[in-house]
Formats: sequence, structure tokens, C-alpha cells
Amino acid sequence: MKLLIVDDSNIIRKKIERSCQLPGLQVVGSAANGVDALEMFKEHQPDVVTMDITMPTMDGIECIEEIDKINHGARILVISALNDKATAIKALKMGAHGFLYKPFNDDKLNDALEELLKDY
Repeated sequence: MKLLIVDDSNIIRKKIERSCQLPGLQVVGSAANGVDALEMFKEHQPDVVTMDITMPTMDGIECIEEIDKINHGARILVISALNDKATAIKALKMGAHGFLYKPFNDDKLNDALEELLKDY
């Protein structure tokens, strides 16, 4: 399975890449904003996307909506420091399938990805 990592922080993108321990999950791209993420999504057709919310150019909510239009079945895990339930609910309504708050540890990330993929 293919994973696309989307976050404006290079540190967080690298942390997610290092932390992913699920067998068969391969990182196919890493984007710093929603515009780049959409291009990579179209090119690589990943099965799973980790998505930040607050980013320049195109935020995560808008990017989730656009990805959902391209592939309604794409599994999107929002990873965000925004700690308000309204944002999480909006992301889920737009097409996200899970929400993980920053800061996170390896176990929490892998548990969230496992949960996201359990019936995939």
C-alpha cells in the first residue's frame, strides 16, 4: 500500500516517515502544502494520506475535499495540532477517516494507521 505524507513541517513529515511501522506500507510522496499534495495524489494514487490542517497555499480541509473528489475511497488520517472538535468534525465530513492530535508518538501513529486500514 502507498502512503502520501502532507504537512508543512519538514520535521513532522520526516517523523511520520520514520515512525510508520506497518508492513507493506510504502511512502510514495511527501508534500508541504495542499497544492503539491494534490499533484502527488494524482501521480501516485496513494491508498493512505496523512494530512495536516494548517498549511500555506491550500489548507488540509480544502485538500481533503479535493482528494475525496478524485478518489472517494482514499483513506485520510488528519494529524493536526488544532485541538478543537469542530475542525476534526469538519475534516471527517469532508472525507477524512481519522484524526490524530500532535504531538504524537510512534505507537499512536501506527495504531491510528492500523485502525484506518483494518477493513481496507
